[in-house]
Amino acid sequence: MSNVPDPAVTDDLYPNPGLPEHHWRPTDVDPKAERRAERQVATLFGLSAICTVLFVVSYFTFDVGEDWDTIGGFGASNLTLGLALAGALLFIGIGIIQLARKLMADQEIVEYRHPAGSSEADREMALTALNTGIEESGIGRRPLVRNSLLSAVGLVGVTALIPLWDLGPKPNQVGPDKKYDYPGAGIENTIWVEGMRVVRDVTGTPIRPGDLEIGDLINGEPEGIFNGGEDGEPLEGVVLQINKSKGAVVVVRMEPDEIIHGEGRENWAVDGIVCYSKICTHVGCPISLYERTTHHLLCPCHQSTFDLADSAKVVFGPAARALPQLPLGVDEEGYLIATAPFDEPVGPSYWERG
Repeated sequence: MSNVPDPAVTDDLYPNPGLPEHHWRPTDVDPKAERRAERQVATLFGLSAICTVLFVVSYFTFDVGEDWDTIGGFGASNLTLGLALAGALLFIGIGIIQLARKLMADQEIVEYRHPAGSSEADREMALTALNTGIEESGIGRRPLVRNSLLSAVGLVGVTALIPLWDLGPKPNQVGPDKKYDYPGAGIENTIWVEGMRVVRDVTGTPIRPGDLEIGDLINGEPEGIFNGGEDGEPLEGVVLQINKSKGAVVVVRMEPDEIIHGEGRENWAVDGIVCYSKICTHVGCPISLYERTTHHLLCPCHQSTFDLADSAKVVFGPAARALPQLPLGVDEEGYLIATAPFDEPVGPSYWERG
């Protein structure tokens, strides 16, 4: 006896209920209701755009730091940025839901899954179904909804870009009447100035040429890190860390006749002592792995290698340019000093570098 049920008997016992009767929505049969729904959806997208604008305005309006603006005891900047961004995303979400509920087609579509790649006929059918879905969504024939949606989604992207403003001081924002005004401000500047001593990076001890033997490498910093620079004001907090990171140098002594001076740099060394930025020109890692016989300095991050005997030129690795060199001299007390600041920005390349 077969265990396969008889289809006729099965149909009698469990009749196919079929699909329920389709109920038309008001927007499907009433043009006024359809236009009203369009305006509702467009309004939601418009509210999202307004929230994005409020996000940008709040970002530049409310101060943060020691004298924070507050609203109801909360930081005004954080509060308004959070509410504005939440509103921008919320109104887009509600608008899309209303678009799907009231304006997009609500007919059921069945798609059969295949275990392998579809045939050309199936692919053409899928493209046809996709185009049909786009057509039934009404986006093409509803410019008000389409344009408001695109505007809202496009503006929300601004909320991700605006915070990039705080990544660091910019070269055109340095000076007494600019936004940033502290020693070494700006990505093109350091605290190094003419006459500033080169000191050891931890103790701040000044360095005499006689302190270095042939082959020695010392990690150094500008003396202004410890005494505040030209104005004598001590550096603290973020300003201190910025200047320590940008002003770090390596001081190396080698035989004077082993040095290949760059053009115009014949007087930048003192008795075979040269000084270069400690910041790798690839992605900004600090470097000090020195091989004294070859005068090569190796970056531990990505193995960029610089020849300190030849203007710190790149001899291996992904770095695209030599380490900036600091011109050296000796002051009246016999200590190493910078005879000028760096003549190029330190650190990795960026879009405004010439």
